[in-house]
Amino acid sequence: MSQATPPAPPQPPKPQAAPPQPKPEPARAKGLSAQIVQRFPDVKVDWMKERRLKVTTKPARIKELAMFARDDLGFDHISTVSGVDWIASNELEVVYFAGSVKPGWVDFVVGIAERVARENPVVPTLIEVWPGAEYNERETHEMFGINFQGHPDQSHLLLPEDWNDLPPLRKDYVSPGR
Repeated sequence: MSQATPPAPPQPPKPQAAPPQPKPEPARAKGLSAQIVQRFPDVKVDWMKERRLKVTTKPARIKELAMFARDDLGFDHISTVSGVDWIASNELEVVYFAGSVKPGWVDFVVGIAERVARENPVVPTLIEVWPGAEYNERETHEMFGINFQGHPDQSHLLLPEDWNDLPPLRKDYVSPGR
């Protein structure tokens, strides 16, 4: 006679994964963007996150917006300045990333951007607003070909002084040997 296999013991139910936690509400970014848009209705809010906000304005208003960010909102120093080549729309963008040492805002960064045509990329310098922008504007000039009107020294930092090609971070630059 064959022996019957005993039934398998019941398996405990598998624990279900906890539902993902919702991302924190970007309350500080919303409040900050509301203050900026109230003062500058033509500013475009590009995006906001818990500790980040990016807005775009016209070059003619960038200095006024930067001074508002510094004097009224407390963004007292520049973290970096960067360029972006939007080749499909034939524009170059400059983004100033500003920070604050004000309590409650140390971990927050606001990006203030402006866009210009690639053919004549001239924007005002913001050295008067944030003196720390000097080096970064100079590098952005060298790498993207953006001219910062009023900047005291836009000579080469990284490229050879006799560089006569397109700025190397533009998307239409072709590296020799490729």
